[in-house]
Amino acid sequence: MSRADSNQEAIVTALRKVGVTVHITSQVGNGFPDLVCGLFGKNYLIEVKNPEARGKLRASQEIFLDKWKGKVYVVETVEEALRVVGVEI
Repeated sequence: MSRADSNQEAIVTALRKVGVTVHITSQVGNGFPDLVCGLFGKNYLIEVKNPEARGKLRASQEIFLDKWKGKVYVVETVEEALRVVGVEI
């Protein structure tokens, strides 16, 4: 099982604070992104990486991103996550 990056909680909190629905999927496995988010009728798959740990994508995540026909966003900060959903602070 995967474990959440240390910055995931702050990112989830910030997204929810601005009205984003967030489902935490970091335990799904097989390279699936950490968060499924929704705002204004749009869905976002977000992979959270910790910049302090120089988080790199695991092989399973690279494979998932290569096969996924939609967009997956990789973020390290609250600001990046908010930008993904179109919220500027």
